[in-house]
Amino acid sequence: MPFWAKEMPKATLFNARSETAPTTPAFRDAFKSRRCLIPADGFYEWTVNSEDGKKDPWYIVQPGRTPFSFAGLWAHNDKLGITSCTILTAEAEEPMKQLHSRQPVILDPEFYDAWLSADSTVPEATELLKHDLDGQLQFHRVSRGVNSSQFQEATAINPL
Repeated sequence: MPFWAKEMPKATLFNARSETAPTTPAFRDAFKSRRCLIPADGFYEWTVNSEDGKKDPWYIVQPGRTPFSFAGLWAHNDKLGITSCTILTAEAEEPMKQLHSRQPVILDPEFYDAWLSADSTVPEATELLKHDLDGQLQFHRVSRGVNSSQFQEATAINPL
């Protein structure tokens, strides 16, 4: 939610393209000075099943389920009283391009401090996004039960 928005948008800005975030009005101010890390130990992506047309979920992790952080941006909107964040994405690399054309930027921990530093310029921050761990991702198919927000089972990450 950009700081300048006067009302809730019709569509959420859940992801921001890393290639255009530094210049896109909704993200450019945050890219300059409100960069963040969004911790995780896994995430989901979906593909369409060719047999039945339904969505198949895939659980994606780093080797050994090592925790990681997505490169993100945050903003506070005083008018709406909302603090929000977005995950930066990039073109998918192997192995993720088997599932989707884009993927979140998982920043190498060696570059966390520079990413968060207010001293990092926009061109420097843009370069930091190239230091990612995305090529190390592993994934496996999981139950379609995760397609429902009601599904709260621990089995949500178990391979089929």
